[in-house]
Amino acid sequence: MSRRLLAVHAHPDDESSKGAATYAYYAASGARVTIVSCTGGERGDVQNEALERRAMAERDMAGLRRLEMAEAQRIMGVEHRWLGYVDSGLPDDYTRERSDLLPAGCFALVPLEIAAEPLVRVIRELRPHVLVAYDENGGYPHPDHIRAHELAMYAWRAAADGARYPQQGPAWHIPKVYFDRIFNPAKVGAVHDALVTAGHERAADMGELREWMRDRPFEATTQVPVGEYFETRDAALRAHASQVAPDDRFFFWPNDVQREAWPYEDFQLVESSVESALPESDLFAGIIDED
Repeated sequence: MSRRLLAVHAHPDDESSKGAATYAYYAASGARVTIVSCTGGERGDVQNEALERRAMAERDMAGLRRLEMAEAQRIMGVEHRWLGYVDSGLPDDYTRERSDLLPAGCFALVPLEIAAEPLVRVIRELRPHVLVAYDENGGYPHPDHIRAHELAMYAWRAAADGARYPQQGPAWHIPKVYFDRIFNPAKVGAVHDALVTAGHERAADMGELREWMRDRPFEATTQVPVGEYFETRDAALRAHASQVAPDDRFFFWPNDVQREAWPYEDFQLVESSVESALPESDLFAGIIDED
């Protein structure tokens, strides 16, 4: 069976901080995994003071982020598509009610019926069984993350309707849709406890995150066992060197402790036209490929 997964992300680097171990795991198992980047990340700031390619970042951030994405793609062993929209940036004082702060022509301001067409084309071409997207808050309230959620759900529905965008190929319904729930309070708590037990120097850092996330619900339905791909995940994220320092204390934690405490990446099944028992350990649970 040829299993196919499509993940929709706002910017290059998002795929590596939100699911890279899962994507690498399924790609290594023979699934066809495709990452979509809605924007080129052109308006991203340099987040790594030691960036070797700073001159290129200052001259051509879009070009640099394409090179970084190509390296992350190679590390994960996945396919990749650009939708070609322009990064909206994150203006000071931005809220969902202040779209007037966004630059003209940016991704977050493109009408959904227009923005969706290239993603509908990708869906109908690849015919994925699983779609991974953000929730309605975008994971965090960046305008491109919120728009990526809206776009993914809009295109998921439109791609299944043969009367819509007929020029983009035969209709295709993606059977299962998941939201990323990888960064969640249960995981943070388990890793924190393991760090404390081990007497690890990073325990206090994780304790701060635990307090920050204490009141958030645990919404995952599906835990994919991908502990052996945590190093691949970290290498893919470090490939986005303009956006992440190699020793970033938010993203990088001791993998041996993580494997012991929480060897999963977590997702929430939000739409399904197939039967599968929850909780799951496989995004493709219940899928029978008939094509």
